[in-house]
Amino acid sequence: MNRGPRARRTRLPFSLRGKPLPWERQEPTWRDASPNLIAQALKRAQARPSGNWYVVGASSALGGDRPVARTVGHREVVLWRGADGGLRAGPGICPHLGAPLADSPVRCGTLVCHWHGLALDGTSFAGWEPLPAFDDGILLWVRLDEVGGEAPLDAPVVPARPALARGVAAVYEGSGVCEPEDVVANRLDPWHGAWFHPYSFVDLTVAGSPGVDETEDGFAVNVSFKLAGRLVVPVQAVFTAPEPRTVVMHITDGEGAGSVVETHATPLEPDERGRPRTAVTEAVVAVSDRPGFALARWTAPLLRPLMRTAAARLWRDDLAYAERRWHLRSTRRFPG
Repeated sequence: MNRGPRARRTRLPFSLRGKPLPWERQEPTWRDASPNLIAQALKRAQARPSGNWYVVGASSALGGDRPVARTVGHREVVLWRGADGGLRAGPGICPHLGAPLADSPVRCGTLVCHWHGLALDGTSFAGWEPLPAFDDGILLWVRLDEVGGEAPLDAPVVPARPALARGVAAVYEGSGVCEPEDVVANRLDPWHGAWFHPYSFVDLTVAGSPGVDETEDGFAVNVSFKLAGRLVVPVQAVFTAPEPRTVVMHITDGEGAGSVVETHATPLEPDERGRPRTAVTEAVVAVSDRPGFALARWTAPLLRPLMRTAAARLWRDDLAYAERRWHLRSTRRFPG
């Protein structure tokens, strides 16, 4: 796969964009964004093993007196930290009389049901059975074999990331009326970036994409992240799908090389109208070898809200994109 020219590294972490084209005069991408190519990349992603692991939240959300809770499919789950700091997980329905354990507090590493005081330390007790869970340092995963229906894996397929000590990490969470495949398909269509998100991306070209019959996916993109006015950060990035519900963007060249953006799609309980819902959990790990990046790590508590705000703006549009795709599919009008 041809990944195009290397992104030019400048003395400053940004560049001045020369001769910018108006939005409507940029090169159309609809001919290159082949519906069949995107569909085949999605099909290959869906065929890869997940081991029945689902992302259910951010690691940073645990540690207080409340568990992290999510309904995956129709299965309620709760996660919390034990007295030793280890991850605990299991069904979110109290086995006594069905209380929602999501509303129950954690006391000294024990989840205490707020209806009748049944105390759970994470081991089998009174009909409650723990679930396999995994904390990768940024995200929390739970394994639900009856939901996934695949051969289980001992651990989730966690994408390659830079060491957390080198970077700044932030997690965005949102949800929409769609299925996980609609979120993944959105991410496997890099051609829409500069058209649909002109406030964030400019000068986007897809330098390489897999053929319809290839077994390995990798969409290489040359793009500039827009800062303000003509100030941009040009990079090269590659999008891959390591498992059915995950798409990862690795910045391979230019400013921030080594940084990653992971998008994870988790099926939720249907809404009151029976429509499917999907949670989007996006983890960003930003790194840089510039000396000044040490200051960015020091100010990480201030940067994380800004990173989440930027992600939320993009996902306002991309969830609308995914919801539209599901709506057309569900009414058999999707042209792809």
